[in-house]
Amino acid sequence: MQFQLHDVHFHVLPMQTRIPFRYGIASMTSLPHLFVTVDLEIGGRRQQGLASEGLPPKWFTKDPATLFEQDLAEMLAVIQNAARIAENAGHRPTRYFSWWQDLYAEQSAWAALRSQPPLLANFGVSLLERAVLDGLCKAARTPLHRLLKSEALGIDLAAVRPELAGLSLPQVLPESPLPQVALRHTIGLGDALRAEDSPGLHDGLPDTLEDSIRAYDLRWFKIKVSGRAEDDLPRLRQITAVLQKSCPAGYHTTLDGNEQFTHLQAFRDFYQTLQGDPALAPLFASLVLIEQPLHRDHALNDDVAAAIQGWQDGPGMIIDESDGSLGDLPRALDLGYVGTSHKSCKGIVKGLANAALLQVRAPGLKRPPVLSGEDLANVGPVSLLQDLAMMALLGIPHVERNGHHYFRGLSAYSEAFQQAALEAHPGFYRRHELGFPTLEVHGGSLDLHSVNAAPFGCAIPIDAAQFTPLKTWIMSGGLSAL
Repeated sequence: MQFQLHDVHFHVLPMQTRIPFRYGIASMTSLPHLFVTVDLEIGGRRQQGLASEGLPPKWFTKDPATLFEQDLAEMLAVIQNAARIAENAGHRPTRYFSWWQDLYAEQSAWAALRSQPPLLANFGVSLLERAVLDGLCKAARTPLHRLLKSEALGIDLAAVRPELAGLSLPQVLPESPLPQVALRHTIGLGDALRAEDSPGLHDGLPDTLEDSIRAYDLRWFKIKVSGRAEDDLPRLRQITAVLQKSCPAGYHTTLDGNEQFTHLQAFRDFYQTLQGDPALAPLFASLVLIEQPLHRDHALNDDVAAAIQGWQDGPGMIIDESDGSLGDLPRALDLGYVGTSHKSCKGIVKGLANAALLQVRAPGLKRPPVLSGEDLANVGPVSLLQDLAMMALLGIPHVERNGHHYFRGLSAYSEAFQQAALEAHPGFYRRHELGFPTLEVHGGSLDLHSVNAAPFGCAIPIDAAQFTPLKTWIMSGGLSAL
């Protein structure tokens, strides 16, 4: 299946959160949602592909000394450079995997010369590979999981990592994508927990942890910690009390360290302080994994191996922000981590290669390998649904979702757009009593039948030209207005 890439277009929809999202060193209250459209020629016919992503503060680069305006300009420069490379790599007929190889290699080389972190550099790659993949799925009139299992894209896992030689995508992927996934609710550092903490939004959606559990029948939770025991202990006691009261049938949790530590011994001391608190015993009994406790500058250092090996009764830890390049997961497994996260912002081909690597390495690991599903406050209908399509085909049963909590459904879009979303994805979206589409969550889970049936997650016909062209948005002061 060959294609040519003729043009790439960028459009922006500014978004405001309904409540601040505090994670790590950032508190997100607004951000631009970027739409990337590619014009493809496939078999003599024109086809557009689309991808989108919110551009969040302080995740791709966690530098407390820079302004979000500076970080945002850097993100856009990286994405625009990836677009330039993508167009050059696709100016003549090519197959998806060959095109991706050229894009990944040149973007990585460009980023290295400019000391750009791999996580940020490959964000640009991921947006372009998603947009092209969307166009290919639409042209083939084939859902994502079928197209990948057909091997029409020419993805060669051994060319990504030599140790995957002899392994094909049909061997890696489940027979069919999951029909539903459990929603793992994010508890941000500033989120209200009980009725007395409520910010009183009165916007039709739950604004406390208690209300969210009641509204969605939640059973999975991701808890952000600050890394300061004096702050985290009292808050975790409150969280545990809410979970014990509101989830009598039981619950599961993960802890997100948000890169707050520079040495594993410091995290071990912090963890054991928390674990030694009797009030937190139920929380630790429910704990599934720890996500990225060490800062990315230290997480893959040589001394981590001995520290993990010396902590025999420690929790299973995965990398997240440290998983910026293709060599990072193999390195992490060698050091003693149990896996990584999948986020579509880190790449589609990379996610597939990571899933394959964990299968290959599983027999030699002391713990079962983990490919978790994590989130960057994804909102619908493109970013969220494409991400869920990937989670379903990778067989990830519980996925961190928080975009529906920090943003008010699809209320940022036009009425016609909202109606189209409801018609294209019944069972996934529902019309809220106040009129806007919001996620339809039953028993803490999302029904993915319409997502899996769509070409690449999203079945809504979308013309991104309805949003503001990126250049117009920048010239009108968009960068400084956030």
